[in-house]
Amino acid sequence: MFIFALAVIFKLLSIQFVNGDKYKDLAEKRTVEERTIPANRGNVYSANGNLLATSVPKYDIRFDALASSTKNFEKHIKAFSDSLSVYFGNKPNYYERKLRKARANKNRYMLLAKNLGYSDYIRFRNFPLLSLGAFRGGLIVEQDTKREHPMGGIAQRTIGYERWDDQGNVTRPGIDGAFGEKYLRGKDGKRLKQKIGKGQWKPISDANEVEPQDGYDVYTTIDVNIQDIAHHALLEQLEYYKADHGCVVVMETKTGEVKAISNLGRNTEGKYYERLNYAVGESHEPGSTFKLMALAVALDDKVIDTSDIVDTEKGILSYYGRKVRDSRNGGYGKISISKAFEVSSNTGIVKAIHNSYTNNPKKFVDGLYDMNLNDTLKLPIIGEGKPIIPDPRIKNNRWSGIALEWMAYGYGVSFTPLQTLTFYNAIANEGEMIRPRFIREVKEYDKTIKSFDKEVINKQICSKETVAKLKQLLKNVVEKKHGTGNGLYSKNFSMAGKTGTCQKDYKDKEKLNYISSFAGFFPADNPKYSCIVVIHEPDKSVGYYGADVSGPVFKKIAQKIFTDSPLIDEINPLRLVDAEVEKDYEVFYNTAQKYKTIMPDVIGLPSMDAITLLENMGMKVKTEGVGTVKSQSVKSGTKLKNKQTIILQAS
Repeated sequence: MFIFALAVIFKLLSIQFVNGDKYKDLAEKRTVEERTIPANRGNVYSANGNLLATSVPKYDIRFDALASSTKNFEKHIKAFSDSLSVYFGNKPNYYERKLRKARANKNRYMLLAKNLGYSDYIRFRNFPLLSLGAFRGGLIVEQDTKREHPMGGIAQRTIGYERWDDQGNVTRPGIDGAFGEKYLRGKDGKRLKQKIGKGQWKPISDANEVEPQDGYDVYTTIDVNIQDIAHHALLEQLEYYKADHGCVVVMETKTGEVKAISNLGRNTEGKYYERLNYAVGESHEPGSTFKLMALAVALDDKVIDTSDIVDTEKGILSYYGRKVRDSRNGGYGKISISKAFEVSSNTGIVKAIHNSYTNNPKKFVDGLYDMNLNDTLKLPIIGEGKPIIPDPRIKNNRWSGIALEWMAYGYGVSFTPLQTLTFYNAIANEGEMIRPRFIREVKEYDKTIKSFDKEVINKQICSKETVAKLKQLLKNVVEKKHGTGNGLYSKNFSMAGKTGTCQKDYKDKEKLNYISSFAGFFPADNPKYSCIVVIHEPDKSVGYYGADVSGPVFKKIAQKIFTDSPLIDEINPLRLVDAEVEKDYEVFYNTAQKYKTIMPDVIGLPSMDAITLLENMGMKVKTEGVGTVKSQSVKSGTKLKNKQTIILQAS
């Protein structure tokens, strides 16, 4: 027993004097640690300077119930409880009991409030007792940042958002992710914290050891006015046709700047929100919008001309036992290639491509490759879908006996909407293919860190002669009476484009659905913008043709961008003075001019439409909120004064 006691004493002396420094350092490492303070991510702005995404500081307030002396605790506890009562709403004695219990239980990490904004954080710091600071008052402040989007869900999938996986790791799709590490992220700070048990860490002082440095700000190409127009035009059409999802992209022809991008999908409750970035990531068969690519190859190879005559064969062709059916029962008889494109004759276009390339399909595929259609756009935004083009030289690449014919009218190939739009934009841009661009510049306050200019993918995808013929074909689709897009024609405003109606899940007739598309540019003769609208699975009982489903969205966007007066909603006509509803744009505009001194009923209009209308009438407009107008400060039918101020409430 005596020997055992000596051994214990020897061990204690060894720990204290021989290994004392070692164990002291180990204890400190286990109880004091330098923790990371995440830097504020830079802001994301629109091209107009509107804030699209920002990091907002949020604060958790905790209380070390043992930090203050008994004298200070007793002196301030009632006033402290009163302050908590005013803030939270319960009676003061409720908080006094909780605070005393925390002190009795030696709670050094009592949670008072979570996720506070800056003003509330300052308010808490000034509460009695907490105002004495960390050491005398027990104040513990933990700061974090939250990413917020001031414009709500508009373009959120492209701007970016925080997404957490099952392991607690965060990823950021969109612009926020693509430019995050290099520009937006900033440099993290450091702060010493002490472990106080149960996995909890308390800051040792109020000050940081190393202050975090905020990230740079990114200015996008998004125009909030065009974005608002595109978003609401798409949303209304999706709701009307009860479609599953859809997207729209508006791109500036000469620069490739994406001015608007909206991706809306339906949830289980039937509401639409930015579910996925369909425009960038969803590759699908394009249907008849691909006919432009097919003719581009054939015209450039000079194996056909737009004036050549083709027999549509009563609307049915058969290749290798598979049938190609025309867009109209019975076909169109013998017509020119030009008219076959205008009326979107499947058999006409297929027969022209078959006759030209059946003995050398590789030449047709090479023509598509030469126009960069087999390449991704190499966007900085992650998740871009890959284009698919069957090639007889590559095994397991969808090639079959009927692959050439199916390709001619948009089956068997796959592209994302943005890839299709990039081709159409190249035709509008005299053959120069430009990479779509989402970023203009990176800035630190007013200092430009980096500018982004246009990137040319292909200086000339096809000859100038071919470009001119294709542009005329696209104009004819809208302007000719028999064109599939003629219902979109307006004598006051020129547009050019191609309708597309593609079967989806056609191998299973019970699942058969449609993809409705319209791609083109405006104005037709001197294009400033190109645009694509793709809507998946519209209600077949309401309609599914591209001209009916996607075309009106394209027209609405085009006219609203280039006119000072709003449009009648041709899907769901909106109310104006005396409930006059005019579907013809010219008549509508004249009606608005006629009643310039009478307040119209703008409730139900998108706020951007209402502002445009009222400002065009000479009024001053103030808006509260964004979205659809819910109320107006001046009743409809009221006589207006010149430059009268009108307040609109929107949500």
